Amino acid sequence: MLIKKGSLLTGIFFCCCFFMSCRQQADNTVNEDIPRRIPVSVKDSILLSIDKSPMDMIYFPENYPAQKMTDPALANPVARVIYSRPQKKGRPLFTDSSAAVNAIQRYGHEWRLGANEATEIEFFKPVTINGKVIAPGRYIMYCIPYPDTWKIILNTNLYSWGLHIDKTKDLVEMVVPVIKNDIEIEYFTMLFQNSTYGCDLVMAWGDTKVVLPVNFQ
Repeated sequence: MLIKKGSLLTGIFFCCCFFMSCRQQADNTVNEDIPRRIPVSVKDSILLSIDKSPMDMIYFPENYPAQKMTDPALANPVARVIYSRPQKKGRPLFTDSSAAVNAIQRYGHEWRLGANEATEIEFFKPVTINGKVIAPGRYIMYCIPYPDTWKIILNTNLYSWGLHIDKTKDLVEMVVPVIKNDIEIEYFTMLFQNSTYGCDLVMAWGDTKVVLPVNFQ
C-alpha cells in the first residue's frame, strides 16, 4: 500500500512538472504580431541623425539604372557623377569678401563642387573635354568660381576629402560662363542633358548655373 501511494505521489509530481514546463514555454513564445523595438544605445545615436548634405548619383543617359533593370543587355552608360548636395539656407553663396557672414564660397578659391568628400566623375568610354581626350576611368572634379566664369578641373587624386587637392594631378580644365537662373535653387544640383555633341553636365545653385560640355560623338 505504501509503495502504491509513493508511486502515485511520484506520478503527480512529474505531471505537475510537465504542465509547469509547458506553461513556461507557452509564456516564452514570441508573438509575431506584436511590434518589437530595438533599443537605441549611445553608439547607435548616429543612426538618428540626417546628413545635412546628402550624397547623390547621376548618370548619362538619365535613369540608366532603371533602364538596365528592364534591359540587362544594355551597354554601359557614358558617365556618372557622385557628389553631396549642400543647402543654401539663406546664406550668400559666393563672395569677394572673406568678412562676409556665413558666406559659403569665396571667388577665386577652390571649391569641391558640393560638400563632404571630393566630387567624383566616372567615364565609361573616351570623351573629349576642352579638346583633350579623357580615357575611361574615375576622376575627382572641382572648380574655381568667379563672378562671370567657373574654371572646372578634373584631377586624378581619388579618395580625397574636401579641399585637400593635389594640383600636380590636375588632368584638364575648362572655363565656362556663368548663367543666371530664373529660379532660386536651394540644394546644389547636378544633372546631365542631351546635346548635339554628346551631353552637358549642368551645375546649379541659388541663381547661378554653369554647363560643362562633354563630347563623345
